[in-house]
Amino acid sequence: MTSSQDFILKLRDHLLGRIRERDFDGDTGQLFSDEERNLVRIRNNTIYRVATLCVNYTTYDMRRDFDTVNPKTHPFIMVPSPETEQGAHPFWYAAVLGVFHADVQYAGNDSRDFRFKRMEFLWVRWLGVVPGHLFGRRQAKLPKMGFIPDSDEFAFGFLDPSHVIRGCHLIPSFVDGKTEDLLTTDSGVSLGRVGTEKDDWTSYTVGM
Repeated sequence: MTSSQDFILKLRDHLLGRIRERDFDGDTGQLFSDEERNLVRIRNNTIYRVATLCVNYTTYDMRRDFDTVNPKTHPFIMVPSPETEQGAHPFWYAAVLGVFHADVQYAGNDSRDFRFKRMEFLWVRWLGVVPGHLFGRRQAKLPKMGFIPDSDEFAFGFLDPSHVIRGCHLIPSFVDGKTEDLLTTDSGVSLGRVGTEKDDWTSYTVGM
């Protein structure tokens, strides 16, 4: 379950992790103390939301292209997976729920610059590989993803836009239907649903 308080704590953890140049791990290991979080100051306690994110990428034939990520219409993105285990899927997938920026100051003793600096960040809802689903050339099947239940503390999180490889096409698995079990009505996150959906699709197939 994600509350507004969790939103702020996750945001400060995310910003502090980036300021201290921690390696990307989906913020699953960047948990700081309240004293450390208070070193991150947001000008006027205000964050600004914008409608879209533009992601530049290189196509398969070495040309330049871009994707426009819109939380309401084209929310899905892919990032490199930080997992190093053999057989791990090479990408992580998420739905962008909000595109934000803020002026941020770091007041730690190790800070070399106390000026406010603009930082951009995404509020995302993570998907994970459907357990037991085999995919690949040998199986002649595409990967299948599903939203992480909001009972998991890492179902939602923040993401540095620079980690986004590009937008991606996730196709609802119509045979699996929809479910209300992945996002509870009292989660406190009005941004929880993807686009205009009232219920979640149980799973998605990755259009490769």
